[in-house]
Parts: sequence; structure tokens; C-alpha cells
Amino acid sequence: MSSDLKKKRRLQKHTKRRNWGYSYSTTPERVLLSRPVLQAALGARHGVLLVEGGHVYSFGELPWKQNQTSSVVTEPVLEAVLSEQRVVFVAAGSAHSGVVTEDGGVHMWGENAHGQCGLSGLSVIPNPTPVGVLNSVATPPQTVTILEVACGDQHTLALSAKHEVWAWGSGCQLGLNTSTFPVWKPQKVEHLAGRHVLQVACGAAHSLVLVRCLPPPQEPRKQDKCGQCHQLLYTMTDKEDHVIISDGHHCPLGVELDSGEAKSALEGSPDEKVCVEASETNTPEPDSCRATGGKSSPYPDEQAVKAYLKRLSDHALAEHTTKTPSTLHSAQVSLKHNSVTPMGSALNNLVVSCASAVGERVVSTYEALSLRKVIGYWVPGEGRERVEERLRQEEPIQGKKSSSLEDIREEEAELSRRLSLPGLLSQVSPRLLRRTSRHRARAIPLAPGGIPEADAHLPSLQTEVWSWGRGQEGQLGHGDLLSRPQPVYVKSLNGKEVLRVAAGAHHSLALTAQSQVFSWGCNTSGQLGHMESPTTLPHLTKLSDGIRVWDIGAGQQHTLLLAGGDCIQPILYYSGQQVKEVMEQTEEEEQTGEYTQQPVLLPFCMNLGYVSSVCAGGRTCAALTDRNVMGFIASLHELAAAERKYYCKLRNINSLLLQPLLKLGMTVWLLQNLIGRLGRLSQLTGQNSASLTSFLRRSRDIRGLVILEDAHLFLDTYSEYCSAVGDLLVMGGFQALVKPCHDVFGKGAEVVQKLSKCSEEGLPLADILAHLFYMPIKHLHEYGRLLLKLATCYEVSSVDYQKLQDACSKYESMALHLKRRRRKEAEYTLHFWKSFPGKMTDSLRKPSRRLICESSNKALTLQNAGRFSVNWFILFNDALVHAQFSTHHVFPLATLWVEPISEANTGLYGLKVTSPEESFTLLASSPAEKAKWLRSINQAVEQALSGLGHDGIPPSTGVTQRADPPISRTASYTFYKDSRLKEATYEGRWVSGKPHGRGVVKWPDGRMYTGTFKNGLEDGFGDYVVPNKNLNSCDNYQGQWKDGKIHGFGTFRYASGEIYEGSFQDNMRHGHGMLRSGRLNSTSPSVFIGQWQYDKKSGYGVFDDITRGEKYMGMWLDDQRQGNGVVVTQFGLYYEGAFNNNKMMGTGVLLSEDDTTFEGDFSEDWTLNGKGVLTMPNGDYIEGSFSGVWGTGLKMSGSYYKPSLYDSDKEKAHALKLGRLAVHSEEKWKAVFLECWNRLGCDSPGQGQTTTPWDNIAVALTANRRQQRDSPELLSRSHHKTLESLEFIPQHVGPVTLEVYHTIRRYLVKACDTPLHPLGRLVETLVSVYRMTYVGVGANRRLLPQAVNEIKSYLSRIFQLVRFLFPDLPEEGGSLADPPKEKGGSDPAGKQLESPKPGCVVSSSALLLPVLLPRLYPPLFTLYALEKEKEDDVYWECVLRLNKQPDLALLAFLGVQQKFWPVTVTVHGEKQQVLSSTKDACFASAVETLQQISTTFTPSDKLQVIQLTFEEITQEVLALLKQDFLWSMDDLFPVFLFVVLHARIRNLGSEVSLIEDLMDPCVQHGEHGIMFTTLKACYYQIQHEKIT
Repeated sequence: MSSDLKKKRRLQKHTKRRNWGYSYSTTPERVLLSRPVLQAALGARHGVLLVEGGHVYSFGELPWKQNQTSSVVTEPVLEAVLSEQRVVFVAAGSAHSGVVTEDGGVHMWGENAHGQCGLSGLSVIPNPTPVGVLNSVATPPQTVTILEVACGDQHTLALSAKHEVWAWGSGCQLGLNTSTFPVWKPQKVEHLAGRHVLQVACGAAHSLVLVRCLPPPQEPRKQDKCGQCHQLLYTMTDKEDHVIISDGHHCPLGVELDSGEAKSALEGSPDEKVCVEASETNTPEPDSCRATGGKSSPYPDEQAVKAYLKRLSDHALAEHTTKTPSTLHSAQVSLKHNSVTPMGSALNNLVVSCASAVGERVVSTYEALSLRKVIGYWVPGEGRERVEERLRQEEPIQGKKSSSLEDIREEEAELSRRLSLPGLLSQVSPRLLRRTSRHRARAIPLAPGGIPEADAHLPSLQTEVWSWGRGQEGQLGHGDLLSRPQPVYVKSLNGKEVLRVAAGAHHSLALTAQSQVFSWGCNTSGQLGHMESPTTLPHLTKLSDGIRVWDIGAGQQHTLLLAGGDCIQPILYYSGQQVKEVMEQTEEEEQTGEYTQQPVLLPFCMNLGYVSSVCAGGRTCAALTDRNVMGFIASLHELAAAERKYYCKLRNINSLLLQPLLKLGMTVWLLQNLIGRLGRLSQLTGQNSASLTSFLRRSRDIRGLVILEDAHLFLDTYSEYCSAVGDLLVMGGFQALVKPCHDVFGKGAEVVQKLSKCSEEGLPLADILAHLFYMPIKHLHEYGRLLLKLATCYEVSSVDYQKLQDACSKYESMALHLKRRRRKEAEYTLHFWKSFPGKMTDSLRKPSRRLICESSNKALTLQNAGRFSVNWFILFNDALVHAQFSTHHVFPLATLWVEPISEANTGLYGLKVTSPEESFTLLASSPAEKAKWLRSINQAVEQALSGLGHDGIPPSTGVTQRADPPISRTASYTFYKDSRLKEATYEGRWVSGKPHGRGVVKWPDGRMYTGTFKNGLEDGFGDYVVPNKNLNSCDNYQGQWKDGKIHGFGTFRYASGEIYEGSFQDNMRHGHGMLRSGRLNSTSPSVFIGQWQYDKKSGYGVFDDITRGEKYMGMWLDDQRQGNGVVVTQFGLYYEGAFNNNKMMGTGVLLSEDDTTFEGDFSEDWTLNGKGVLTMPNGDYIEGSFSGVWGTGLKMSGSYYKPSLYDSDKEKAHALKLGRLAVHSEEKWKAVFLECWNRLGCDSPGQGQTTTPWDNIAVALTANRRQQRDSPELLSRSHHKTLESLEFIPQHVGPVTLEVYHTIRRYLVKACDTPLHPLGRLVETLVSVYRMTYVGVGANRRLLPQAVNEIKSYLSRIFQLVRFLFPDLPEEGGSLADPPKEKGGSDPAGKQLESPKPGCVVSSSALLLPVLLPRLYPPLFTLYALEKEKEDDVYWECVLRLNKQPDLALLAFLGVQQKFWPVTVTVHGEKQQVLSSTKDACFASAVETLQQISTTFTPSDKLQVIQLTFEEITQEVLALLKQDFLWSMDDLFPVFLFVVLHARIRNLGSEVSLIEDLMDPCVQHGEHGIMFTTLKACYYQIQHEKIT
């Protein structure tokens, strides 16, 4: 704000002159200070002022100032002690003062006899002194930041930044759990813990706080049964058309609460359900809080009581009907009360009958029940002591917000308010309603619960007032004269939207959002502003209509109100004590002065200018006024006044018109929706009004204006409200309301006329109602006008001016949009429905549907339509309707594509319309019509897609309208024709009328597809679920689709529990796949892995029948074993041979665990039938014909042979034949390799262009990288790096050199590392099939040769793929090209002498075994270990035996020459002599090296280890002999044998066999070959070693 605009705030102080008559004879004195005053606080005889800059001045009687010559200060004096601090808040009590500084610290000074300054040991504090407010519960104790303080006579309250209340001083008004006073240290008021306190106020001896209501509980309430008798708390009776819900449960057991229980039950939040029945507890109380018997009982006899109660219930009923739409036929409750005295019982029944007559939610029930206590102890014959005793007993329960069942009913009411329940439904229990409405139709909250408060920095309207302290004057507002030591909720102010509270010495005020003031307490001087009784309950101050109060002040015996009337300038009202002229009066006489019956206007207030706040205290009033620089302040006041007036208007519409209509049972959903939206608008307005009022009081930064900062919230709320009014209008709702209005308000319906202020005469009631409900839209113009007015107070170039200007145009354009466009559309649509043929209206008329244009003028026709057909096109905001004689078809706009047809060839003005299942051409009568329809349809489609529906695009949003809606879009559609998709709903991406992109299809029978589409068909990855009703489960497929069919790799989980993982083609299993059967995968009874053709097992496959413990590896045809195969069982049986029709049939070989062999004919599984030879383990054999099942008795006829020693050749021939009848390794897993070729883009192995595979690899990797970007958690970081490096293709031209060869090798290693690469996918599949074959039952030693051959076939087939990718690579056994020679290189002659290195020869094993073997090693090595088990056992026994000898003895035994014996050895880094007893020390490094043979996988790595071992031995011997030396085999063998023995390799036989079987052929005759032969010789030598 520019400096010239800075407001000078002046303080007006009115001192009531001592004269007769009303207070208008007094004139305010102006207090002049050098700086503007920000806040004033008045005590009994002094005052405190806060000025700009944070300085504090005091004036009045200041007896605590020691250096003052006179204790009365006429001119304000600066509190110099505070000049270092920046003060933000001041407060004054009777004789003490307090301030809050910017950092949240508190300073107090003045009288301290009762500890009210919070500083122990001093009775008077002359100057402001800091008071430490410490939270001692926290560790370490933390200083509490304070926002504001309030001071009473003998106590002080502070509100912390966490919205908790702290108190110190004396008396029960502290609200602390203590009876020792004074309380010197500030303590937290624990009773308010967990609540959000907004404001604190102190009377002379009572305290008030304003609390924000608790938010509705998130969890549904669990407790549906009574804790005592376990009966349901709610009962439901179902009638034909409605349900009666009763929560009138009465516990027959009652509840006996001991004081501990009572405390826990009642101290809980008010939401707790408690059955309390005339319970009594004994809790002693501090004397200061006991009620002293009243000096004059207001109700001496029972008759008066009854009269009073009647008046009370009538009043409550009247008040109640304005407040809630409760109807009288609510569930009747019968209650039993076992009260303390008969008198009490009679009263109780009286109260209950009143209550049930009035309805459950009557506020006065509480008042009456509380009165029972006041009256109860004036029963004749009941002594004073009994009274106090009764009081002490009942008080704690009363104080904790519960006194009887009726109170709990009250809590239900209060809960319903907190939960902002639909007012419409409040005749049933709110909590129940919440529960039942969950499962039923939509329930619209009609109470204003809509605006998310956090969203809009707005003050809360859902507030409660709590009070405590002395109550002798009724100043607590609980309907009695009792004191309360703890905060108690003032129920009468429930739902009154209190914004501010003020406490006079003995009376209290509450200001509501509707600009009304409630007052209660002492009324001896008329300070309450009304003559209602009892004064112990809040009643409205009597003010003329149109007077809206927005600030309040309460003094010792007077009240000051700041209000707004019809003029913008605020006015002041006063009620309370009138002071006489005579000065020498005693206190008592003063109190008999005249008093006001209701607040009176202070005439001088017009001279004060713009008052921004008032305060009162003692016998003084103060008003702060603002200088109206450039009309700025006037504009702000005008804005606030307009908002207050508007809020009252909205509340009147609700209470005078809507609630009475709802009572009739008008449960039309549209009306409820309208009321809900109006409630939301009303609440927002109320919050804004409260915000503007506090804005006037405090800050003046224009950026704090909610209508500026949160304009979107207002615009959205108005837009939603306008839609609700339009919906009701379109459905003819206002017409339907005419009769109910006549029923409720009489024929003339004056209430409606009065509310609508409609200027036109003789309008029908429906139009008046429409006018009334469209009225709030006009208020947007008001916002625009007043914001513009504010803007004129600023420099045009300033930011604030721009901000105000922008907001103004937003509100203006929204108002015009709502009024002109949205209202006109609704009226146009209503008019259309009136003329539209009736039958179609019912199905087409929807609340949110608006008419855009229609072709009744024949401007649009259907091309190729019949001569007599009638085609009527109607464009709504959500659909295009094609109506014919009696039928019509609706095309939703979200899935409608329109394009103009060129007129060049046809001369017709055509539009092509495409919808998902139809497309047709419309012909317009002229180019203008064509353009109009094209524009209208496109705009409507665009709006339907943007989700704005009939709201259109409000001008304020700044969204520009696109010319054409996008071809590609997201929408939902239900098919009605398409045979495959009939009645299915698709939701997802579309392109030109077809699903394309990601989407979901749901069929009515429960089937569902989620995935990608292409041109209307499933294509790409998708998830498909098909419910299976018989099995009560679902079939689920996840995987690839093509052209609407399952095609490619996927996983199918069948409802039966089977799982198939593999390839599909045309919805059938086709290609390589694995099927697991059985409920649980871990214990699945069978697994098949192999080739499928058209949903059947065909080709090579492995079937593991886990329940029978058999594994079949062989050929299949049409789901049956057919052709050659091998079966192994868990009992060691081995069969290889022919299968037919799923049985062993034909020639076969059968071996048992002990080497008994049968070779011959079989007819069924394990059934011999025909010729054959049976061979025993010892070599004897029988030749002949056999029949019978193996393992049971065999019938045979034939010859028995016992071979002689010379016949051993024949026996050998028998043994060699194994594997002949098994499937050849090249025939296995053809489908797996074929799929890899297909992935590379080849139809059959080796066919196709070389570039194609690389393109396919690039596509596969890119697609997978993209998927990984979408969901990064799927891949590890190293995996991600591998993918990145694979994007570089190894390039080379010409022959492959060693360098290029290594590049290729590195590429292959990485490619095989990721399943996303076709080669990696191949390797992964091969590993899984290999393990499936040779693990478990497949770990049979007879399968070793097949396992080795299978690996060799993998190598050759993968090598074929590699050579296809790298065509220049030489074939198996070919040599690599020499690198190009460098000029001036080394001597070429030297090169020729060397033998060719193994590295220069290309071999598949050297290239691929390092990748493949580590993954296949465990099953393979297990087979070797089983095969070599016997030999290894003999070898191992010998190793253990020989290792028992010391080193030297073993060297001698093995015949190692003496010169090779080590003399010294290094042990732990120290050299030691070799003694005759030394063990395991000689050749230790060579031994360690050889042991590493077990940690390597490939033969080449194992040979490398052997070579290193030889080198280690040589090194050691060279060191020993100290001269050059060449080994001869005779010298070397014993030394190497020594090392092998010491290395103690357990499965050396298996290692040797593995190397021998898989060794690179080109290595066999080189150096490595010789070394390997040496190791092999050692192995055989050890087995046959004899110890001599």
C-alpha cells in the first residue's frame, strides 16, 4: 500500500458521564497519539493501547506504578520496558495487564495478589515482566509460543500457537484440576486437550473459549451393541416404502459407575455413547466453586415449575423449527428413571414427556434437566446440607457434559451437527443414517459441510462455545446457577456458527456468522440487550431488522455492539448501566440506576467515521476508527457489509423456504442436490464474511482477501450451484415446487415473494422461484463492482491494481457466462422438452442434459433416407440423438467423430459422422447450416471430452477453445451391436471410432480385458480374465495378443489351478511352453515342458509325473507319448525305447538300479511281451520270449548263458548300446530354437537377410527400455547398464581378427545376461528346460551321456545363430585372420617358429561354454558325481589313508627324487626347516592352486588351473636347485602325484570326466592336453595304489 494511503487509526474512548438519561448524552473523547492505534484493551479502571511499531501505552488508574506522583494518568504513558520488544497483542484485566510479543512471549504487570501475573512472591508487578509458559511434559521442557492472552479479575488465560489453553491465577475459572490457589506457574487446561481453540475471553470470575468443532470421525463406529445388556442400540423396521430406524435402546441393567469409571466414560470425547442412569459419584470440589444457595429462588412452587417448563419447551420448539427440519413423528422413546427423590422422579417424567413431544433434538431438554437440579434442592423439607451434598455428587458428571440419557440424546444431536448430516434426514438417528446410507443410493450432505477449510485459509463456521468458572449470575450459559471447575460445552449455541465471544464482569456475549448476538448472565442493568428469561441460557439481543452486528465489547455492566445498517458507515449500539450525575454515590446505589430494555443507537457514532473495532471494560468503552484515505476504507467496509447482508439472505432462503419444504418430505434428489450446493455456497459466503470482518479489524494487506487469493474456489462453487439450479429447472422442478409452496406458505406464498424481491407483477410462482434461486449469481457482479472500486484506490501501474483488476474481470465474466449462457441454455432446454413428444422425453430427459441445436426445421437430413422416413437430429451437450417416428438412437459425444465432406465433386453440403459401431452422412440445407452444425458438434464434443459437460468453458479459466476435437482421445463406450463385444463397455484410448492404445473392456458376464488395442482389436500386451462359475474362480491370461487373439508369449492361469507359460497362436497353445498341473505350484502333481501344436503336446517334451515319481523325456503326438523316449523313476529304473498310444510299445531297453538289463519287446508300461535278452549284473543273460510286468514275476521261455572269461567282448557290446533308442539331442527343443530364429525375423534357421535380426534386436531392446522407464523397479541398475551397452552393435568389415573376436565374445556375454535380448531369452529357456530334465527324478546316472550330448548340441545350434549375426566369423575349427602387420614390425621369422595358439582357432565351446556351462553346471556335475560314485569312493579312501603320513615319508613312498625334496618351507610368513614330522607343508602353494579346480566351471578354466599348478611346482624346484632345469615325465609325475594327494579334491573323477567330455578338440594334442593326461594318470594311479 502506498505511504499516502496508510491509514491513521484513531482511538475514541467514551467515558460515561455521570448524568441521568441514556448514554447518548455522553460524547467521546479523542485520544491522540503520535502513531496509529492498532488495538485497545480496557480493564476496570485502566486501559492499554497497542500502537503501530509494537509500542504499548497505559492510561487510567495505575496504582502499581511506584514512581507516579498521582496514580491516575490522564494522558497515555509509554511502557518503556517494552520498547525493545515488538508487541502484537494486548489485554487488560480488572487490575492487571498482559501483552504478547512477536516471538510468542508473554509479559504481565499490575496486581498479583492472586497470582494473576504468573510471577510468584510479589503482590504487585510495577512494570511488564516476562512470564515463562513452559511445557514441562516435553523432554527437555519446551517454551510454549503464545498467540493471545485474556485477563479477568484474579486469573489469566493464554492461547498457544498449538491452539491449547494455558491458565494461571486463582479460582475455579482456571479450569485446572487443582484446589490449591494461587497457581503461580502457567498450566495447560487439560480438559480442552485435543481440541482446536480459536479464542479465549475472561470475565471477572468466569472463562469462555471458542473451539473449532472436531472433524467427523474417519472410521465407522464399531459399537452397535449396548456394552451392558448386549442388545442392539439401533433397530430397523422395514415398511413397504420406507424404513423406520429407532435408536431408542434403553438398557434395562442401568449402569453402576464408580467414580473411576464415570471419569473415564465421561471425560472421553462427546462422541462416546454411554448409558448413564441417575448415576451418582462423589468427587470433592474446591469450595470456591460450590454453588451458594441462591438468595431468591425464581421458582417457589411446583405449579410455577410446570408453567416454566411448558414455556421453555414451547420456546425451544419454536427455536428448533427454525434451526433444523426435525419432524415430530420421530421414534418415540420411553425411558425409565430411578431418581433420588419422588419429587425428582415426577419432574423427570414431565421433562421426558416434554422431550418426546418436541422431538429428540430439543435443546431445552438439557436446560430442563439442569433446572431439575436447581429446583430439586428447594423442595420443602429438604435441608440446605442435603442440597449441597446433592450438588457435590451430581456436579462432576454434569460438569463433564453428561447428566442423563436425555443428555446423551443431545450428544447424538450434537454429533449429527458435527458430521454435517443431511438436514433432510434428521428425523432418524444420525449415526445410523450414516451406516445405512452407505449401501443405499447417494446421500447428498445438505448441511454446509462442503468447503475444504484448509483449502481456503477461511475461518471455521463449525464452532462451539465452552465455559467454566463461577456461575452464580448464569454467566456460564448452562441453564443453571452452578459453578463449573472444568470447561463445559454450551449446548444452546450448538450450530449457531459463533465467530467471537466476549465476557463482561458477570455476563457473556457470542457473535454469530449471521451477525446476531447471543447474551446471557447478569442482566441487572439491561446489559444483555433483551428481557428474556431465564438469563442463564443464551438468548438473542433485540435489534431492529437489517442491523447486522460485526464486533462486540462487554464491560462491567454494559455491552457495546458495532454494527452495519443500510448505510456503509458502521454504527454503535449500547446497552447496560446508565450513570447518575451525583458523584458521591455508594456502589449499591449506583447499581440501581436506570437501564436499557434493548440496545440503543449512539447518535454520535456517525461523527466517528469508519470504526474498525470496539472494546469495553470496567465502565469505559473504546472504538478504533480509520481514516478513509482515497475511499479505500469505505470500499472495504462496503464489501464486508455486502457480504454480511448476502449471507443472512442465503440463510433466510434456507431456513424460511427450503427447510419447511423439506419437512413436507420433499426428498427429490435434484432438490436435495440444489440444497446441498446452496449450503456449500452459503458456507463459503459465511466464511468469507467472517474473514472480511477480521480483515477490517487487523491486517489491511489486500493480498489477504480470500475473494482475491482463492477466486477459483468461489467461481467453482458458483458454477456448481448454477448447474444444480439449471438441472432442477430443466426437469421442471420449479413447477413441481408450486404445490408444496402453496401447501406450506398458503395461496399467495408471500414468503417466496418477499424473499425473491421480484419487481415484475403477476409472474407465476414457478418463475418467481427460478428468479429467487438464480439470484445468488447477481452477487458475482457485486464482487466485480466492489473489487473495481478497491482497485481505483491504487496506482494504475501497481501490482495490487492489476490483481484487483484481473479478479474483477474474472467475476464479471463468470457472472455473464452463468446468467446469459448457462441460464439461457437451461431455459431453452426446458422450452424444448415442453414441445417434444412425450414418450421420448421420459428416456431422453436428464437433469444435466442441455439442448444445443435441433433440426426440426429440416435443416439437416440423413443421406439415402427413405422418402417417407422422418429423421430428426437433436444435439445435446452429451449426445447426438437421431429420432425417427417412434424410435431414437443416442450417440454419446465422447465417441463421435465428425468431418466435413468436400463439396467439390458432389455439390452436397455433407458431414460424415463416425461412431464406434456406425457411420453415416448428414446433409445440410446450406453452407451456413453445415458450418453451424459442424461447429456446434465439434464444440460439444470438445466440452464433453474436457469433462466440463454442460458447464461449458467459463471465460475466467483462460482455456482456449480448440477448433476441432482430437482424433485420438480417451473415452468410455458400451457396445450394442458388435457380436464379439456386445454389451461390453470399453474405456480407454480411441482413434477415429476404434479402440486404439491402452484400454479396458468389461463384459456383463464378468470377462475383462486390460491392455493395448490396435484398430479396434486387442494387440500387444494384455491381461484377460474369464470367470468360471463352476469352479468359482477365474481363468486369467497375461501376455501378447495379435489381431484380437492370444498370440505370442504369455502365461495362462486356469481356474482349475493349471498354469501354462509359453507360446500361443490364434488363442491356442502353440510352440514351446510349460504346463504345471495341480493346485499349488510348489507341490504340483505334474509338469510338462516342451513343444505344443494347436493346443496339444506334439514334438519333443519332458513330462514329470510327480505323484508317480516318473519322468518321461521323448516325443509326443496329440497329447500322447508317441515315438522314441526315455523314462526314469525315483526307484532308479531306466527305460528307453519306443512308445505308442501313450504306452511303452515296441522295442526297448530297461535297466534297474543294480544293472539288471532287459532288451526286447514291450506291450504296455513296464510290461514285457515278446522276444528279448535279460542280462544279470554279473554278465549272465537269458535269451528268449518274456511276458509279465517288471518287478512282479516274469514268465519266460529261452536259453540261459553264462559267458566264459573269453566272452567279455560280447558283454562290452551290450553295455555300449545305451542312448540308441533315446531321442537324438539335435531333435530336442527344436521349438525353442525356432522361436529364437523367429524373434530375429527368420522363418527357418539360417534363412533371411543379415540386417533383419539386428533391426529386431534393436526393436526388442528399445521396447523393453521404454517399459523399464515406465516402471523402473522392474530392472536392477546393472541390468539397466547391460541394456545400454547392448545398444552398440559390434561393427567390423572384412575378416575377423582376434580383437574383433574378443569384441564379439564380450557382446555375447552381455546379450546372454539379459532375457530382453533374443539370445539371452534363448539361454534362459535352455537353462530352464535342462534343469527341468535333469533335476529331481532326472538325476539318474544313466542320463549322463544324453546330458553331455545335449549341451554339445546347444553349442552347435547357438553357434549357428551367432554366425548368422556375424557372418564373417569362421566356421567351427577355422582360424582367425592375422591382424594387419605394422610396418617395421618385429622379426617375422620369430613368429613362424611358435605353434598356433589355441586362442586363434574358432570353436563353439571356447566362445559359448563360458556363458552356458556356469548356468547348467549343478545338474550336470550331479550326474557326473553319480556316475563316478564308486571310483571316487575308492580314490577318496586311498587319499585319506596316504595323507596320514608326514610329508617326507610320503615323498619317499611316491618315489620322488631326493633332490626335489624341499629343505625349508614358509609357514605363516616364517621359514622353517622340513623335519621328518612336518605335515602338509611341502609344495603348499601348488596344492592351493590345484584346489581351485573345484571352483571353476568350464574345461578351459580347469585346464588353466592345472597349468598354473605345474608352474608353481616348477618355481619351487627351480628355487631348490638354483639352476635351469627341464622336467622329464619320470621326474615330474611323482611330484605331481604328491600335490594331487595333498589337494584332497573330493570328486576328482567327476572333474576329470567333465574336462574329458567337454574339452575343446583343438587343445587335446597341445601342452594342456599333456597336463590333463598327467592329472588323469594320477587319478587312476591313486585308485590302484597299494601301501607296502
